[in-house]
Amino acid sequence: MHNTKVGVDLAEKVIQVCVFRKKSVNSNKEMSPETFMDWLANSKPMTVVFEACGTSNYWMQKAQEHGHDARLISAKLVETVRQNQKTDKNDALAVIQAAMLPDVNFISGKTPAQQQLQSMQRMRELAIKNRDALKKQLRSLLLELGIRTGNKKGGMLMAIDEVLEDADNGLTGEFRRALHTAREQLSVAIETVKAYESGLESAIKLHHDCKKLLKLESVGPVNAVNLYMTLACNDSEVFSKGKDAAACIGLTPLQHSSGGKTKIGSIGKKVKNSMLRSQLITGAMAVVQQLKKRPAKTEKEVWLKGVIERRGKKRAAVALANKTVRTAFAMLRDGTEYVTKPLVVTA
Repeated sequence: MHNTKVGVDLAEKVIQVCVFRKKSVNSNKEMSPETFMDWLANSKPMTVVFEACGTSNYWMQKAQEHGHDARLISAKLVETVRQNQKTDKNDALAVIQAAMLPDVNFISGKTPAQQQLQSMQRMRELAIKNRDALKKQLRSLLLELGIRTGNKKGGMLMAIDEVLEDADNGLTGEFRRALHTAREQLSVAIETVKAYESGLESAIKLHHDCKKLLKLESVGPVNAVNLYMTLACNDSEVFSKGKDAAACIGLTPLQHSSGGKTKIGSIGKKVKNSMLRSQLITGAMAVVQQLKKRPAKTEKEVWLKGVIERRGKKRAAVALANKTVRTAFAMLRDGTEYVTKPLVVTA
């Protein structure tokens, strides 16, 4: 870190900037976004720490462009460190205090490419929620009228078409028109999800680091993008090794140790990367299910079969997800490709 440290509390219209130099606070004042940008451009290199929140990646990138050592810090840590009431001034000061703690873990920021991939991922997730909500609502409303759609061949759209074509089901013209509108809305939602998924697959092809993650077992386009956003462009101060990344995602057991006694519990449930963890475990479970139906072909599959026999399918899926994260971390850190080791059969 530089001798001059700056704590920044970001908001939409105002930015609170606290400057700490020579063991004391030199200033703690409010700036507009335009003034803050000019201030960064005209200041000598310093350590600028932003509380991780909306727009923090953008401002971190701008600070780096002007030659500053820019970092992101956990908002939860800042809240814990803050000593007085919550104000912009106290928050900005708490950012500096949190950054000066020993062995503090900063948050890895995202590049513009990662931000765009993340935005596409978020759009897809919202589209899926809207699509599923429409399906559930239509299925429930029709069931109230005694019409069972179920899981018919052709999906919900085909089921609604059959309902609209049935002239003897007692539906009024007004309801039929409303149902037709809902059917069109659902059709658009389905096509929207497909368009986002196609866009993600195309975007992956433009990112070599993201593309090579697809070679890992249990990793599809969604998991490849999420792993790339979480692990790529990593700073050694964020994750020094693969198991730290796995712990951040929530794939390692929680430790409750005291008085020289070590107690290992289950994997943590309250983590910020819960969606990524869920998707990784779901993908790993698919691999576990397939492996039970055929013999192992690689050394990794022999290991996984052993975990399944000793610990069961669910724990094996978590173990595989853990290994996937650690392998992905090593691949992105070292710039290597994933190569499986075939099983050597000795006579």
